[in-house]
Amino acid sequence: MEKNSKEEENPGENNEEPLVYVAMSADLVHPGHLNVINEARKFGKVILGLLTDKAIASYKRLPYMPFEQRKIVVENIKGVDEVIPQETLDYVPNLLKIKPDYVVHGDDWKEGIQKKTRERVIKTLKKWDGKLIEIPYTPGVSSTKYNEMLKEVGFSPEIRKKRLRRLINSKPIVRILEAHNGLTSLIIENTKIKEKGVKKEFDGVWISSLTDSTAKGKPDTGFIDLTSRINTITQVLESTTKPIIVDGDDGGHIDHFILTIKRLERLGISAIIIEDKKGLKINSLAENGNEQKQENIENFSLKISEGKKAQLTKDFMIIARIESLIMKKGLDDALKRAKAYIKAGADGIMIHSKDETPDEIISFCKEYKKFDKKVPLVVVPSTYSSIKEEELKNLGVNIVIYANQLLRSSYLAMQKTAKEILKNERAYEIDNICASIKDILNLIPSCRKC
Repeated sequence: MEKNSKEEENPGENNEEPLVYVAMSADLVHPGHLNVINEARKFGKVILGLLTDKAIASYKRLPYMPFEQRKIVVENIKGVDEVIPQETLDYVPNLLKIKPDYVVHGDDWKEGIQKKTRERVIKTLKKWDGKLIEIPYTPGVSSTKYNEMLKEVGFSPEIRKKRLRRLINSKPIVRILEAHNGLTSLIIENTKIKEKGVKKEFDGVWISSLTDSTAKGKPDTGFIDLTSRINTITQVLESTTKPIIVDGDDGGHIDHFILTIKRLERLGISAIIIEDKKGLKINSLAENGNEQKQENIENFSLKISEGKKAQLTKDFMIIARIESLIMKKGLDDALKRAKAYIKAGADGIMIHSKDETPDEIISFCKEYKKFDKKVPLVVVPSTYSSIKEEELKNLGVNIVIYANQLLRSSYLAMQKTAKEILKNERAYEIDNICASIKDILNLIPSCRKC
């Protein structure tokens, strides 16, 4: 039976029945959630504050289901009378609006990032003699376990493809790390830390032309063809649930670019980044990288617009990479190109630099903020690596790509290991810098029973 989910300006007004407020993410609904709702219903009318994608992403991963889908689910749970959005982790804005008689929550928020949230709830409820009811944690229920099970199942191409746009809309800055094979994508998938109660992880994967070529022992001159690139992309797709951005170099001939887009979109890739260069490829960060020719604005804009027409869905993104700063053509040229590429339909702008300081990137970002029409802004701090994400976020950057660090660090580690074996004529001395064989076997799910 469909519930009345229409949001009112004053949800609690003219209700004689006590109001009970319950807030939750409801991404993976389990018996623990149902228990809280059932207990809440005993106290009165249940208003469920459903955390938005942005609120959830502020302290942990982006939810699997977008807000609209989660809302449909909770609206149809027995005992829920009304569903309203909760825009932040903080309950106070909704509490002041509703003034509920009770707030019901599980008793698992007395520690960690939600501890302060709990304290603010208690303080706010005192203003109208409201009460906090805490329900004992439901034993045997683990959201973490359910998350791991979902990761093993994986995502369909359609769901994965949409996640980059959702991340951009939900997070102040999206953090992407380079992968060049299945192993490095597993590292990105599984690496997490917890700092001041906030869980940090990488939001997505960058498949770089440079690192893919280097990992195959080839120069980054466009030698690796699309079929070989697709093999790498497939390895990554099979090893991670995260959205993927592909380095498309200059995109190639327009007809070939259209076919590339269709192929990547079918695979579930979220975005391709193409650079406004032409001719035989020279890596932008090479000593002679500024010697390459830059495509004229008209031709590159046409490539973008034709690429957009070839898309089957609105989820896939074409991001235009501007090489003006690399080629020392100046800030004005870069800004002019950004406006033209946006007009042509680009879903994002990547501004590139190989200076050791972020000064010219900062200058571009400040001017870009003034644009009447903007799209997500992408940076790749490979040479100007001193700049922090917080500063980039304040400059209006939406995506930061760490484009080659896994390959560069692994090269040094493997070189050191090889030298130590030669030096000592055995492997004993490097055991302490190697992962155990057990850890390696357990890293790959299919090998856990080997």
